[in-house]
Amino acid sequence: MNDAAAHSLDEQLDRARSGERAALTLLVQAHQRSVYSLALRMLGTRDLAEDLTQEVFMQMNGNLRTIESNKHLGFWLRQVTTHRAIDQLRRRARVQMSSLDEELQLFSAEDDSDPLLQRHLQALLAELSPPARAVLLLRYQEDLDPMEIAQTLDMPLNTVKSHLKRSLESMREKTLGMQPARCEDSST
Repeated sequence: MNDAAAHSLDEQLDRARSGERAALTLLVQAHQRSVYSLALRMLGTRDLAEDLTQEVFMQMNGNLRTIESNKHLGFWLRQVTTHRAIDQLRRRARVQMSSLDEELQLFSAEDDSDPLLQRHLQALLAELSPPARAVLLLRYQEDLDPMEIAQTLDMPLNTVKSHLKRSLESMREKTLGMQPARCEDSST
């Protein structure tokens, strides 16, 4: 985001704090894709992600006075989204729920990669514990460094690094079996 856009969003934040609904709408529009995408990848279903996104923005509206800048707002939204998603996942683990959305499309339709591999990676991500899943998504979807992830999740830096290392190793091991066997040339 360039400086002019960031400054404009900071102005919208000031206007939203003073009760201007149009400014609040612009803030939501500026951040809704990021919040929804993170919620969708954490929770795995569109309905739950939409509900969570709405809850996060309702909570944002009630906390605008504590938000210092647009950059702080982005941090705050990632933090609230991941914490609420982890809470939901923990509740769901106690009450077994089945998804109505068997064919999740978490990846872009324009994505030229292997859809079977994408589905497998999606399933592997869903097998991770909620905190490990949050760490991976914040690292590779939101492009946060481990220190920023530790701050966002209020988690020790070494725990973040441990989640990254163990989760990636586990996913690598489980995807090795998916690689097609190379046929050796029988004419030699």
